[in-house]
Amino acid sequence: MFDQYCNDKPSHQNAIDILPGWNSAFPASTRLKAGDHALFADPRIDWAVQQAGSIKDKKVLEIGPLEGMHTYMLNRHAPSSIDAVEANKQCFLRCLVTKEILGIDRAHFYLGDALKWLETEDRHYDLAVASGVLYHMADPGQFLSQLTRRCDQLFIWTHYFDDTAMPSDDPRRQAFNGNIETRAFAGVPVRYYERHYFNANATKEFCGGMKDRHYWMHRNDILSLIRALGFGEINITQEDPSHRGGPCFCLFAKRDSLTMQA
Repeated sequence: MFDQYCNDKPSHQNAIDILPGWNSAFPASTRLKAGDHALFADPRIDWAVQQAGSIKDKKVLEIGPLEGMHTYMLNRHAPSSIDAVEANKQCFLRCLVTKEILGIDRAHFYLGDALKWLETEDRHYDLAVASGVLYHMADPGQFLSQLTRRCDQLFIWTHYFDDTAMPSDDPRRQAFNGNIETRAFAGVPVRYYERHYFNANATKEFCGGMKDRHYWMHRNDILSLIRALGFGEINITQEDPSHRGGPCFCLFAKRDSLTMQA
């Protein structure tokens, strides 16, 4: 009856341990044990901040903070605020633990559907960050359409579909069922490649999308759509066609009006 209590000496490790399934490691200086991935020192986020020039006193939106480690990195650059939206309930709770342990003082974490946030919240951001999000979406084109409405600069890390990088006999294609749909956004035809998780969501470490059926976008369509949505300046780095999860890249885009001002 009293399992809800912790009888150990109070510690941050106790908070970590009540939420099994961590993907992220904590900085070595904390001497805490969680996951294995050093996302608190992710070069992708360093590159994004470098591309932005500075996020000091800027408003930042982070979609899919996972366990708050990228939030921690962004927070160290002293933005005026970070709105971090996470749909996974366990990841959201881990974010709150990370916030307490690492002293993330400029962020507010929100639990819920990011697309609904973008569609209903009347907020505009200097920078939006969506790392590991787009390829989990049930409607990625709609997500990009809404996300670009709310920001002036955009960072994305995502997997994408590409026949050259991932030919028909590539084992990485096993999660795709062969169904390809074409939808249009901002006058751009966008190919959707249907994919499933095959019960991967049953594990505590799962940090994918909200629906089993989700779609990857073709590499070229991602770029074409972002340009059509008013972000003409696009830089790409850390592209890896051979990534074990599928071809991927980092993308940073700026709204056309910002480019003209520069």
